[in-house]
Amino acid sequence: MIELRSDTFTLPTREMLRAMGEAPLGDDVYGEDPTTNRLEQLAATTLGKEAGCFMPSGTMANLASIMAHAPRGAKVLVGDESDIYIYEAAGASVCGGIAYEPIPTQPDGRLLLADLAKGFPDDPDDPQFALPALICLENTHNRSGGAVLPMEYLRGVRRFADERDVPIHLDGARIFNAAVGAGVPVADIARYADSVQFCLSKGLSAPIGSMVVGTGAFITRVRRIRKMLGGGMRQTGVVAAAGILAIENADRLAEDHRNAERLALGLAKIPGVDVLPAKTRTNIVMFRVTDDRFTWQTFAQAAARHGLAVAELGHGRLRAVTHRGVSAQDVDEAIAVVERVLAGPAVPVEAEAGAGHRA
Repeated sequence: MIELRSDTFTLPTREMLRAMGEAPLGDDVYGEDPTTNRLEQLAATTLGKEAGCFMPSGTMANLASIMAHAPRGAKVLVGDESDIYIYEAAGASVCGGIAYEPIPTQPDGRLLLADLAKGFPDDPDDPQFALPALICLENTHNRSGGAVLPMEYLRGVRRFADERDVPIHLDGARIFNAAVGAGVPVADIARYADSVQFCLSKGLSAPIGSMVVGTGAFITRVRRIRKMLGGGMRQTGVVAAAGILAIENADRLAEDHRNAERLALGLAKIPGVDVLPAKTRTNIVMFRVTDDRFTWQTFAQAAARHGLAVAELGHGRLRAVTHRGVSAQDVDEAIAVVERVLAGPAVPVEAEAGAGHRA
């Protein structure tokens, strides 16, 4: 099976497995796991922040960050197409008493400053209104096809937030993809956010975990919330060792981007397929099957029978994600599978399976 549903299907490398087996261990809840401590310092230094905290998942990392920034009764401004708003089970509302205000998302993942401004009441002293306590951005932007937020845009949001004394949290699940796609050090992107979450377990290929980075005081609050949420783990160096190698070898993501571009160009040549957007900059390719003999469900089922796994990601679009486990040869075969499926007969819809979101 050529697995293009998500880069979460990556497997740890041999070097990662070896490091995991040899990692010095301690109790991380006591702050005494040396490998985890090393990972947290590496993450913070790499992104230009003071401190870091290892988290079990990106969802918990975003949730703990939002709760550390925003008090109960406040609201957080989030994109209406963001992973935080759509795919993270309203955790800030459930666990933190924090309201989400969805902001229209542009096709390239931006939240326009004019739209963000509408989230601030004209009279902040009017007790009828919940006050914004945080702005959340997403980079790369998943449902916008792995779009990289422009650096000038990030600078503009930073100025906007500073003028209103509101912090910025960046859901940077794929921030290393954004850095490679923009051709800049990852710290140049992170500098415009007060806190950043990034995943070790997507394109970086570690088996488990995400990181939160920010100021030392902020990370202290995040640790407390992590414990409350049940995320305090013990000998985490077993998996943190893989995270260290993941960060140190992040430049290899450029290969995934080249394969995604190869895939997008190949799919765009097939009648009955629209690639959206037409330009691919990172490792996500979004496309729509326009052959009216197929729904996205029947197409995905037929592709799976031919050895290609893809999944829907909003508005009937299919998503294909390149990663370490997908070679250029796999990409060429994936293009051939799509051609074979669309050249063959349509198939009836079966009971829907596997249609849930995979980050």
